[in-house]
Amino acid sequence: MRSEALTASPDGRGDPLSGRRVLVLISGSIAAVKLPQLVSALVQRGAQVRCVLSPSAEQLVSAVALASLSRSPCHVDADQWSHRAARPLHIELAEWAEVVLLAPLSATSLARWVHGMADTLLASTLMACEVPVLAAPAMNSAMWAAPAVRRNWRELQSWERVLPLEPGSGLLACDRVGDGRMASPELLLLALESVVLAGCRRDWQGRRLLVSAGPTREPLDPARCLTNPSTGRMGVLLAQAARLRGATVDLVHGPLAVDPEWLEGLHCYPVGTAAAMEAALERLQGGADAIAMAAAVADHRRRTPVPTKLPKQALADALRSEWEAVPDLLAGLVRRRPPGQVILGFAAQSGEVLEQARAKFARKGCDLLFANPIDRAGAGFAAPDNEGWLLGPGDRERHFGPTGKLALAHQLLSALAEALALRAPLPVPVTADP
Repeated sequence: MRSEALTASPDGRGDPLSGRRVLVLISGSIAAVKLPQLVSALVQRGAQVRCVLSPSAEQLVSAVALASLSRSPCHVDADQWSHRAARPLHIELAEWAEVVLLAPLSATSLARWVHGMADTLLASTLMACEVPVLAAPAMNSAMWAAPAVRRNWRELQSWERVLPLEPGSGLLACDRVGDGRMASPELLLLALESVVLAGCRRDWQGRRLLVSAGPTREPLDPARCLTNPSTGRMGVLLAQAARLRGATVDLVHGPLAVDPEWLEGLHCYPVGTAAAMEAALERLQGGADAIAMAAAVADHRRRTPVPTKLPKQALADALRSEWEAVPDLLAGLVRRRPPGQVILGFAAQSGEVLEQARAKFARKGCDLLFANPIDRAGAGFAAPDNEGWLLGPGDRERHFGPTGKLALAHQLLSALAEALALRAPLPVPVTADP
């Protein structure tokens, strides 16, 4: 079975989904009505898409619509065997695919898959697939909580080539509020991109990652503040990539400018000021195995913000007085960290990035520091791509990028996992009694 990442574009840039052969398997859940939107988005990003509908899904989604949106035939059960076909359709589809999206995954299709039943075209195709599969369940919350479904889901989570994407909570089609809501199409696209970049690895399983992201805002008065152009994209993608690799993730974030669906499955703690971010980080630090400080924290704040808007003529005087430095949040985390915790810092720099980063790394005391240029076109704040240098112990320096921020997130997570392994306590040898 092949579960490794697919080969990326030669320069590491561009859309990872472009040119990929994506097989979309749709089973019988009302969430299937969201799949045409997803298929259309995949085609717009340059993916080659083919679709298969289960017998139940045929009653919910139009095969004609999916064929039109995917620019390829949409296959149903009646197509599985034909005297005009030289090879079985399920084998042809399985060998054609580079990556499979199974969404929505119904309770019935989950049971068929786990127990090796191949009595439909969709089930037969799954049995024959040897490529990574992103599986996204959707069902009523009582069905999702049923012992048989929970048992089958636990079994699926242990399969090497499968990335299981837990459903979320919310209002379901049956008017019940609870677990069982399929991941949003936006998150499914992100997860598919992650599978292309990193495979179905679960190397963060059982670990907890604390991430900070986005800017802070330090108020001058009720109408003005000191902030920066950070969107939070790098930190959010780092958090979501870790979650997809099995981590439990706490995300402390300032105001974000990212797709809200990217926050699904994360434990989010929105804050405004550096003081609020510091308090949240201090409260959560003790439970984290690793911390990634990707937030762009303001350097200064006014000692006493005024309760009313300042007139224009008083603004210049206010900007010249009563400012104080914001405490170094990264240094505080390093100072308070428990044994074994690994901390990754971020440094947004301009000019001689590496020289400044070396000085900052020596000063901060964190395990790893990623320094990225913000004065280069296509990198830094608000850009889809990023690049920079990762500094580690023993004068170790590695350059990453230019590459997409999700690809960079996976590279940084691998470096953090390596650092965690080095910090892990050695097992105590067991000696036999004399």
